[in-house]
Amino acid sequence: MSEWLGKAGKRLFEKHLEQYQPQDPLYEFYTDAKGKTKRRKRVTPPGLSKRDAKILKSVQRRAHYLDKGFSIFGFRFGWAFFIGLIPILGDGANVFLDYLFVVKKAEKADLPPWLLQRMLMNVAVGACVGFVPGIGDVLVTVYKPNSRNAALLEEILRIRGEEYLRLQAGEAVSSQVDLNGKGKGKGVSKRDAEQVKPGA
Repeated sequence: MSEWLGKAGKRLFEKHLEQYQPQDPLYEFYTDAKGKTKRRKRVTPPGLSKRDAKILKSVQRRAHYLDKGFSIFGFRFGWAFFIGLIPILGDGANVFLDYLFVVKKAEKADLPPWLLQRMLMNVAVGACVGFVPGIGDVLVTVYKPNSRNAALLEEILRIRGEEYLRLQAGEAVSSQVDLNGKGKGKGVSKRDAEQVKPGA
């Protein structure tokens, strides 16, 4: 009986743990027609400028290799784990790489200050946990600050792309209304257009 409860508890724990782990920033998983789970590269959100799409792909790739590039017995870890094994210097190098390869690259997408602060907070949490002797590197591997930052970047750029597409559709509708002579459309203010323009 206790063995069955142990297995059920472990399954429940694993199920809930997966909800809190950040997804793989470079790949998404799907089930094919035969019921097998496969992975494919994430699709770039629509409406992004070439610059934003390039930045997003670069951050996703870097975060993947730092956090989830390897898998042993279903446990995903990346280069950050190996670098963190070097006492003191490894943890400092991880903080430097997290900032340089992910946050600094994401900054080029003209992100709002509150989002950059949140990304830096993820790096700081990873740094503080990483300095705990012994178990710190394992906890950083579970927390995956780079994957979290890549997910934040993808979400804000997805919203930016959706707003840009909505703006384009609104401009098309307003110009059609003007051409048909059925009255002037509302249009979009110049300030709103500049705010959601890709690369803005």
